[in-house]
Amino acid sequence: MFPTGLPSPNPPPPTQEARPAASDVNNDSSSITNSKKRKINRSEREDINSISSSPKTNNSSSSSTSQQIQKKLRFEDSVDFIGLDVKMAEESASCSSNKTKTVFLAGVVGHHANGLTKTAGSTTFSNSKPGAAKKLVIKNFKEKPKLPENYTHETWQKLKEAVEAIQNSTSIKYNLEELYQAVENLCSHKISARLYKQLRVVCEDHIKAQIDQFREYPFLGKIDNCWQDHCRQMIMIRSIFLFLDRTYVLQNSMLPSIWDMGLELFRFYIISDMKVQSKTIYGILLLIERERSGETIDRSLLRSLLSMLSDLQVWLCPFTQGVGKVYSVDILFYWPGPESPLSPYPLSTCVDLKGLECLSWTIKPLIATVEKQLLGEHLTSTLQKGLNHLLDENRIQDLCLLYQLFSRVRGGVLVLLQHWIEYIKAFGSTIVINPEKDKTMVQELLDFKDKVDHIIDICFIKNEKFVNAMKEAFETFINKRPNKPAELIAKHVDSKLRAGNKEATDEELEKMLDKIMIIFRFIYGKDVFEAFYKKDLAKRLLVGKSASVDAEKSMLSKLKHECGAAFTSKLEGMFKDMELSKDIMVQFKQCQNIPGNIELTVNILTMGYWPTYIPMEVHLPAEMVRLQEIFKTFYLGKHSGRKLQWQSTLGHCVLKAEFKEGRKELQVSLFQTLVLLMFNEGEEFTLEEIKLATGIEDGELRRTLQSLACGKARVIHKVPKSKDVEDGDKFSCNDDFKHKLFRIKINQIQMKETVEEQASTTERVYQDRQYQIDAAIVRIMKMRKTLSHNLLVSEVYNQLKFPVKPADLKKRIESLIDRDYMERDKENPNQYNYVA
Repeated sequence: MFPTGLPSPNPPPPTQEARPAASDVNNDSSSITNSKKRKINRSEREDINSISSSPKTNNSSSSSTSQQIQKKLRFEDSVDFIGLDVKMAEESASCSSNKTKTVFLAGVVGHHANGLTKTAGSTTFSNSKPGAAKKLVIKNFKEKPKLPENYTHETWQKLKEAVEAIQNSTSIKYNLEELYQAVENLCSHKISARLYKQLRVVCEDHIKAQIDQFREYPFLGKIDNCWQDHCRQMIMIRSIFLFLDRTYVLQNSMLPSIWDMGLELFRFYIISDMKVQSKTIYGILLLIERERSGETIDRSLLRSLLSMLSDLQVWLCPFTQGVGKVYSVDILFYWPGPESPLSPYPLSTCVDLKGLECLSWTIKPLIATVEKQLLGEHLTSTLQKGLNHLLDENRIQDLCLLYQLFSRVRGGVLVLLQHWIEYIKAFGSTIVINPEKDKTMVQELLDFKDKVDHIIDICFIKNEKFVNAMKEAFETFINKRPNKPAELIAKHVDSKLRAGNKEATDEELEKMLDKIMIIFRFIYGKDVFEAFYKKDLAKRLLVGKSASVDAEKSMLSKLKHECGAAFTSKLEGMFKDMELSKDIMVQFKQCQNIPGNIELTVNILTMGYWPTYIPMEVHLPAEMVRLQEIFKTFYLGKHSGRKLQWQSTLGHCVLKAEFKEGRKELQVSLFQTLVLLMFNEGEEFTLEEIKLATGIEDGELRRTLQSLACGKARVIHKVPKSKDVEDGDKFSCNDDFKHKLFRIKINQIQMKETVEEQASTTERVYQDRQYQIDAAIVRIMKMRKTLSHNLLVSEVYNQLKFPVKPADLKKRIESLIDRDYMERDKENPNQYNYVA
């Protein structure tokens, strides 16, 4: 048996020694029993030319020879031969003719990517003679092959013939692959620079010869054909010299590529010629002018010529100026007349469809020139012509196109923005200033705001400049009429939050309130809004006309978020009073035995939270007076030191009435109750008698009788019959009253808010403002100590959130001087000093 190296998944370390072993083997080579012996592969046999040994003669010589071979074939590391021809030569020795020797090299045989062998593993040397010594013979590189004589000259002649054939549009004698290989061979032997210069000379000579054909007409067709031929020829030439273009030219940044070299030569020898240049410019401009005048031209020719200009990058200034002149004349044919409304579609067609298909092939300055002539010179006149018309009719598509056109011109968006602001101010002022539109002012403002937002979102692409400009414009025009918009917004909110409003669901009502709050942000007189809103809220809470408590609190939270907690503190106090009143009434009914069949409900209102009501003394029935005293005793017993003042104008009752048709329940006000209870004691009463018995004020009494005798539910008769209550009218109970409902609500005829009442509410607002003005003046003087009148007025205006007349501000300053908060300077009367 032979000691052999077993194959392993991991190669042995490189320091493993090669151990040759010798033993007797049979003549039959198939008697080797170790099936895992590693054999030399085919690639190893190619690198190692011959490994052999002499037959051993006897056992002793075999042993000594084995030791000698072991000394010579010892590898301390894996051997790596790269780029060398490696052979192992044998040394002849005397060996036995019947025996063979097998040598094993422990290690791994590996291959490099270049095909050379890396030997570091087990190698089997078969057919070796016993006792032979082995050594490695390393030879040098073979010499690099040289080009044959005249190869460079002959190859260039082939390439030159091919280039000239391409330029003359004749067939090429040689195979393109052969030509490409020839260029590669020349470049591989460092002839690239010479080859590039020779190619440039050939192309230069050919282009020089083309200039003579452009001396005659027709001119544009010839130069276009020459340009097309030149591009086709350079593409073909570049494909043959592609190896040169991607090696030598690419490595030299100062050299233009073969394609750029062709453009440079064409530009220098043909386009730069002054006669060719002037004819080309004139011809292209003539084509554009003829097309824009309605004639049919060869667009493919124009497109090709403009593409040539773009590739060669020449004539930018003269050609741009020429195009500008053509379009400046042409604009007269597309501009709307003095009486025709503006539509951006003809203008857009003029810009986009009449020439820009061709211009889009060339450089951007040309397009900018066209846009300047068609749009840039007419921005203001375009908008003055019909922007208001487009906005009034809400022509969204036209406005989108107009914005796109103006965006293409420098400064166009700013001009559009300025006219946009002017339009909003003008249109909004017509809504606010006109007193005839007071009833619909808020709704028109909401509709106008929705329209403006839609235009900004769709047409102006949510441009922040347009959004901010819109807000400033709204704030400007809505405050041109002081206080009135705030009052009308409060009344509009009241109409939406009343119980009778069935126009919208809860979600729609919430969206409506959000829109109202947007308009609310623009007004300066927010304290005026608070006064009127508080007045209307009190009516809704006390009479029970609120549509939804959730909606009321939602509106309150919006106001609090917008204006702060101090703004809504009184409004929140009104809701707290209503909740506390419910708890007090529960305790009152549990602790007191209320005599009679009257059920009493009292709302305790904190005077500082609620609007100011003028108390009216009326003659109540004895039962009601007794119940008032019982409740007063109960309440003051729990809350000593407080004072109760009954507000009869806010009371309401439910009366049970007997008619011929049957029993009904009448839901009426306290004044209506006093009038109806009189008919329990008599059949007929005059106006003066009712007034004397009830003590109701004359105007209020007339409205009360009118609601009972002239409304839909006429529970009393009036003689004579008329819509108004006059002196001397007589009233009697209507026993024949009929109604399909069991509980009938008879609404009190509400007196329309007179100018005096509105003035009184506004006056109360002004009184509240006085305290804010005084506080602002004192804060400023305390901090500055000494200040002139003009500076003081300026700083007060900056701190206050509502408009103040200079005369009112002067009065407040005089008031503070009288109260010794400040004093005039003795030397300068126009200067004030703070008094600590």
